[in-house]
Amino acid sequence: MVTVVAALLVLAAQGSALARVPLPKPRPPDAPAAAAAAKEAPTEAAKPAEQAPPEPPKPSACRQALTEDIAIAPSIPDIHGPGGCGGEDLVRLEAIVLPDRHRVSVTPPAPLRCTMASAIADWVRTDVLALAQKLGGEPAVLDNFDSYECRGFNRIAGAHLSEHGRANALDVRAIKLANGRSITLTDRSVPRDVRESVRQSVCARFMTVLGPDSDWYHEEHIHLDLAERRNNYRICEWDVLDPLPQVAPLLPAERPEDAPPREVAKDEGKGQGDAKKNAKTR
Repeated sequence: MVTVVAALLVLAAQGSALARVPLPKPRPPDAPAAAAAAKEAPTEAAKPAEQAPPEPPKPSACRQALTEDIAIAPSIPDIHGPGGCGGEDLVRLEAIVLPDRHRVSVTPPAPLRCTMASAIADWVRTDVLALAQKLGGEPAVLDNFDSYECRGFNRIAGAHLSEHGRANALDVRAIKLANGRSITLTDRSVPRDVRESVRQSVCARFMTVLGPDSDWYHEEHIHLDLAERRNNYRICEWDVLDPLPQVAPLLPAERPEDAPPREVAKDEGKGQGDAKKNAKTR
């Protein structure tokens, strides 16, 4: 009996609390339809419009000019290395395409700035081709001794950043022709006029040319780069050395055992000299 009474008291209390809860006001007659209001009102679940991905950067003027009719040089990602190494607008120079469509392989392929790759291609397509034709052949391989490498001058610790570290330099060791002949640029046995012709062509095209006698680091290859300097100052340090003698000079013959002592021979020679002198004055 007590339990039933308690339950009734609880229900009565809840009913009293519900009676005190305010109810919403009735909808005005001039209010818009519920469906229209829901359509016009923005919902939290609505997703914002997705942004279009950024457009890739436009190719540089150099990249547009360096077509497959000139060189096989696919673009590669920019390099941002330590100490300022690397660069932008880079390519991997794999081959130069001659006007007759034959290719000059760059072995191994050289990572370079587009401007440097373009300068190398123009040099090979004009100057190197003309030289090879004078020698009765056609260029086939450009021997790449070194291209991009994050390092200082001549690999000296603490030295200023080399143009190799900026992908702005190429070391060339030799030019190989299609007929099998190889022109090693620092080889004294290669005719001097051939090496001198190459020297003049590169010094006219590149900002820096280093070869034999420039320092101790360029005796077996030629360094080429497009370093930017005040007033477009150029450096051309490559001595085209004369060929070494093919036959060693003969050593003096051994002195005969019956030869007179040297002092006596000297005195005799002096007397003979005076006799000749007197004979001429007579």
